Amino acid sequence: MGDGRESALLCRVRGLLCALPLEHVHETMRPLTIEPIAGVPSFLQGLAVIRGAVVPVIDAALLLSGEASQPTRFVTIKAGHRRIALAVDAVLGIRTIPSASLDALPLLFHDAALDAVSAVGTLDSELMLVLRGARVVPEHVWAAIDADGSA
Repeated sequence: MGDGRESALLCRVRGLLCALPLEHVHETMRPLTIEPIAGVPSFLQGLAVIRGAVVPVIDAALLLSGEASQPTRFVTIKAGHRRIALAVDAVLGIRTIPSASLDALPLLFHDAALDAVSAVGTLDSELMLVLRGARVVPEHVWAAIDADGSA
């Protein structure tokens, strides 16, 4: 944003609050039908047709915790010239977070399974770059952001 603040889309994935850099977010939507594909890591649920294009769908809960959840939203993100859908439990909205606060938050992959991180990097290096910018938002930071729009 240039003023020491960054916009992020806040999502809930199992017990985690995740901040996705808004510059990578394309849109959010209700989950669509997913066509499973064989021989891929478990977190890659399959393919969905979104606005006429075939898009891979990643279960964010499986990716981050190794445990499935019941996603209620897709968040499509831009990874290079492609779109990828992240299946998340909930989308909480867009918030502006001071850059210093955002930099202090833990990385999204800090607690994620090493095998999943390796698999993402092997499958799609551009997706890995996008997800490296995502952060985990502790509840106390979320409360401050929700109260007045900043941390």
